[in-house]
Amino acid sequence: MTDTTGAAPGAPGDGPAAEGPRLTTREAAERLGVKPETVYAYVSRGQLTSRRDPAGRGSTFDAGEVEAVARRARGQAQAGGDAMQRISTGITLIEEDRYWFRGVDAVELARSHPYEEVADWLWTGTRRAGLRFAAPAESLAAARRAVGALPPHSGSTDRLRVAAIAAGVADPLRFDLSREAVLQAARALIPTLVDALPPAAGAGPDRRVAVEAGTETGPDDRIAARLWSRLTPRPPAAPAVRALDMALSLLIDHDLAASTLAVRVAASARAHPYAAVSAGLGAVDGPLHGAAGGLAHRMLAEVLERGSAAAVVSDHLRAGRGVPGLGHRLYPRQDPRATALFAALDGMPDAADAVAAAREVAATMARRGGPHANVDLALAALTVASGMRPEAGETVFAVARTAGWIAHALEEYEERPLRLRPRGRYDGPRPPRPLP
Repeated sequence: MTDTTGAAPGAPGDGPAAEGPRLTTREAAERLGVKPETVYAYVSRGQLTSRRDPAGRGSTFDAGEVEAVARRARGQAQAGGDAMQRISTGITLIEEDRYWFRGVDAVELARSHPYEEVADWLWTGTRRAGLRFAAPAESLAAARRAVGALPPHSGSTDRLRVAAIAAGVADPLRFDLSREAVLQAARALIPTLVDALPPAAGAGPDRRVAVEAGTETGPDDRIAARLWSRLTPRPPAAPAVRALDMALSLLIDHDLAASTLAVRVAASARAHPYAAVSAGLGAVDGPLHGAAGGLAHRMLAEVLERGSAAAVVSDHLRAGRGVPGLGHRLYPRQDPRATALFAALDGMPDAADAVAAAREVAATMARRGGPHANVDLALAALTVASGMRPEAGETVFAVARTAGWIAHALEEYEERPLRLRPRGRYDGPRPPRPLP
């Protein structure tokens, strides 16, 4: 991955192409039935190859390539007519117990670059070293007021969802869905979500004042360091913050999960990016999506308290509950995110007990061919070791995935509006029926 190209890694460049009829951008758009700017979205996804016109008047496209893309689009429209069953995306590929972001190994990306750089690269195809995200003062003030008005028992997802809505209301340009406007909103929304969260419970008065003033992280003002102070009262030790940063990058996207699909449906209806992210946060709030990390956290805490993974696993099975943090339908063997995060935690002395407890849980289930650890178990080891509350994993997941949701919204804004509108199969009583 380099800083010199605006195209997504793996996408064809502007080098020599096979000889044949060439089309201008406008001609290609007409054949595809899209806007001219959408043609370049096909280029960024690697579906079309562009080449500069020799006269320097713009880009040209191979007519055969354009026709092939048009045929695929027509075929998808005819094959069942339900766009919900065939959503093309150039963001994440998952196969054979590995996953890639735009063709780049996602684990290596998370190991090599901080969350902000990975997120911005995922949106633009260009890596900007040293990038920082900053929350606009007006949006942050509105988000903090809204979050502060919530009842004390409110969960982290409640706070994030309210913060997203408030930040959107404070942005008068939120309905501008041009690519650059959405990118500006995204770079402002993520730090607003983090900075609107209150300091971690148990933080001393000096720490709370520093968090409110935005000076609690010292020289490290990255998202991970700022989020750390909202999750735990412990000082932000460098290895632990780096592990948190890696977790954020690992969790940025994972194909069309439930929350991501909700975001794409909202974007298909041309909801602005704040509303689209709010749709994703609504899906995360469901117990079958966002709560997994909290369940795994509580289980590991119990293992450490009782000193036995076998006893805790046995109690879960006896009660008819699944053992949290194990197995994933997309990874028959190893979840690469868990493997990478556990490796990062191995370098943290404070995490040794939590990691050992997690591995003991996985080993106990493996005795009879049970599933392997997934990323929820590794994230729980991080949150337990760092003195965080059980819901911290859900917070990390939601903040991380916001970047992926924006990437999917950007893709969906380039598609035909309202295409994600399936038709119901009515199975109620046939009319006519008498009035009740």
